[in-house]
Amino acid sequence: MSTFPPPPTAARSPLARVRLDDLAPFDGASTPAYARAVEAIAASLTRHGAAAVDLPAADAAVVRCALESARAFFRARPGLYVYRAGRALDDGELSPACMADAFRCLGKAARAALCAIARNLRLRSDAFSHLLDDNPLPLDEVSASELTVSFSHGHPQSSQAPMVGLRSSMAEVDRGFVTLVASDHPGIEVCNPNGHWYPADAGSSPDVLLLLTGRALSHVTAGLQLNSQYRITNNENRASLMFRLMPRVNAILDCSPISAAGHCIPQIHRPISASQFMDDLRAEENVYHHSEAPLESQGNFVNEPSLRSVLSDPLSGAFLEDAMVLSCGHSFGGLMLKKVLETARCSICNGEVDEASLFPNLALRAVATVVKMEDDRRLFHNAALRKRRKEVTEHMDAQRRSGSSKDSIELGLDAESPRAFKGVQYPFVAGERVVIMGNKRTPDKFVGKEAVVTSQCLNGWYLVKAVDSGESIRLQYRSLRKAGELKVQALLQSRQ
Repeated sequence: MSTFPPPPTAARSPLARVRLDDLAPFDGASTPAYARAVEAIAASLTRHGAAAVDLPAADAAVVRCALESARAFFRARPGLYVYRAGRALDDGELSPACMADAFRCLGKAARAALCAIARNLRLRSDAFSHLLDDNPLPLDEVSASELTVSFSHGHPQSSQAPMVGLRSSMAEVDRGFVTLVASDHPGIEVCNPNGHWYPADAGSSPDVLLLLTGRALSHVTAGLQLNSQYRITNNENRASLMFRLMPRVNAILDCSPISAAGHCIPQIHRPISASQFMDDLRAEENVYHHSEAPLESQGNFVNEPSLRSVLSDPLSGAFLEDAMVLSCGHSFGGLMLKKVLETARCSICNGEVDEASLFPNLALRAVATVVKMEDDRRLFHNAALRKRRKEVTEHMDAQRRSGSSKDSIELGLDAESPRAFKGVQYPFVAGERVVIMGNKRTPDKFVGKEAVVTSQCLNGWYLVKAVDSGESIRLQYRSLRKAGELKVQALLQSRQ
């Protein structure tokens, strides 16, 4: 007998529901059903920040199987597992059943939704396909997209902190192109463009996917497609699948398709590599999640301008190192200042501008200069770090191909200089099980405990969650070991 609860009938979602069979691209002339589906998806994303996709019977059965598998896999305690196609399981690592089938079903639906969004923007339906992983994946390649399966008992009286992907009442915006959510119990609210939060999956079932858009899509569409802002409001006895369609690591995110279609491209949407784009978002999220701002301000974080955008010319994207103050009090620089002088009108308050009354804004110029220096330093550091990681990875691969054992590889890394060893700062991924080895500053209650990596921070730090207690702690990579490695070491010691 199925364990899925019946969908509530009191609440109804305002989202448009589109059949995946109508939304999927196909060869031949466009049909009225496809045109209506594309229009409905676009209208729902514009008005409500989300949309709903009805799965065909075969795909719905796979999703239901995956949700049942999540409940069975995390029967003893709440948990989270991240599945990436092509990634080999470590020794002793277990995975919920049906993940490969669910990954294929949700990946197909996510690509169809992305094609519909491109078609609505008057682009080719495959305008963004070159930014995605090859379909299917080549041998020995791991997908950039990911499927997060989670389950939380989530009792109100529980003192356990929520896990990544299950953070209750915290506003979230995904980094990728589109996100599809399937769950066996409602519990997601979405913020519409007017700032109103509403239950997006009320009255839905596991057969209906919630469609959300991410920051990468907003960047490649030059802001024409807004981000979807959502939050988890109910974790009680809820299993969920979240498929994130991500750009491949070596892709270049630019707005060339949008520009070719005749849209205006602001300079702030400059071409950027996918790896650099994700690094910038991680740094921004780390600053946000570690800030002590109240929840009210956190809910509007995505809609607020960033410091870089405030200190940049909106037309050219250059820092305001030549900022001038008008008589009305507003400051401009770069191409916008030139435009203001040509029209003799302030573009903000429409007040008259007397060129003789302008004077330099020294404080704004100093701040813009400092932020530019920090921005350049961070970009250089990230580029050097990625280069060093690549060199160490190639060195390890060469040793493996030459027949070196795993132990000799580790000894070789330890024998390198401290500067070389600092390149290996991210040996773990989100969702990976580790054992907390600790150091002098680690509380004793965490030492020796098994944990799950929830997020990656800067400079080799990780946020992990203890499996037994559910408590979270921030540790550096040197204080963590893979659970599988310790099991192998213990087995070798027992044989000696």
